[in-house]
Amino acid sequence: MGYIFLKTHIQAKPSVVYDLSRSIDLHTISTAQSKEKAIAGITSGLIDLNQTVTWKARHFGIWFRLTTKITDVNPPEGFTDEMTQGPFKSMKHIHLFNEVHDGVEMIDQFYFEAPMGWVGKLTDWFILTPYLTRLLQTRNAVIKQYAESDKWKEVLPNR
Repeated sequence: MGYIFLKTHIQAKPSVVYDLSRSIDLHTISTAQSKEKAIAGITSGLIDLNQTVTWKARHFGIWFRLTTKITDVNPPEGFTDEMTQGPFKSMKHIHLFNEVHDGVEMIDQFYFEAPMGWVGKLTDWFILTPYLTRLLQTRNAVIKQYAESDKWKEVLPNR
């Protein structure tokens, strides 16, 4: 099973970072390189407990569909989403937001497993872990950029 752990310091309110991380609209902005688009379930705004979103995205030159469900929420400390359908054997993403003296420490705990037994394990290690790490780092940089400026108001207009 693959595992990615990332920590990102953001100078913003925990509630803003929490909502930006649940924003379908910001997710779409942050994954523009893979042409990711929400095509079913919650397709804009904020996703919440027991709601699903189906994403269509191009990775490695191939179009994929991935459906995730929010399985746990604890605002503004964190939430969890898990794959219900898609290319992985399993996938779980735990998002944590710890308030610190000058903002938020955003933590990603991303667990995933490719299908296909030992071939999948090799794929996890040599291909998926570096690729998904870069994808999450890019996403986190966009969340940080929006949260630390007034740009967050563009995707969270009702706050």
